[in-house]
Amino acid sequence: MRQASIERRTAETEIALQLTLEGSGHCEVETDCGFLKHMLELFAHHGRFDLVMRCRGDSEVDYHHTVEDVGIVLGTAFRQALGDCRGIARYGDQLLPMDEALILVALDISGRVSVNLDYEVQPTVGTFDTELVAEFLKGFARHLGLTLHVRQLAGENTHHILEGIFKALGRAMAKAVTIEEGREKEIPSSKGVL
Repeated sequence: MRQASIERRTAETEIALQLTLEGSGHCEVETDCGFLKHMLELFAHHGRFDLVMRCRGDSEVDYHHTVEDVGIVLGTAFRQALGDCRGIARYGDQLLPMDEALILVALDISGRVSVNLDYEVQPTVGTFDTELVAEFLKGFARHLGLTLHVRQLAGENTHHILEGIFKALGRAMAKAVTIEEGREKEIPSSKGVL
């Protein structure tokens, strides 16, 4: 079982996170940011990752530190759980419809960070500032060592677009972390290291 347990404390947030890659989609998230909780539940369910997380942040300021730092910790947990990445497929992609929205996520666990986001949403969903999704994705990619492309191919409803992004990210990550039969001992790079 590939697992990770991370704790991160700053002046702005306190986060404890447990991740199991070979999971069932079980998710227990405690945070006062309801929209983030919803997105993480979708990510874990569609990726079939087990995720337990508790986050206390300075929400009296806003949700910026909470959302960004959860991305950082989740990326760190994936990096820890993957170890040297031996045997993984490395690449993952998902074209995902969410009602009228159509989202493409493609990624490479390469050790090289590149985040390319192309979607248009309204400034808020309820009380959630939607620009924080980009901060989450950047923190996640930087701390995992991920090349990440997110494209909105269709869609008008902001909630549907963002929900599609997290569902597609979960499914694409599930593909990328899968151990490929016959390649269990190989590093998935011609360089021999990621």
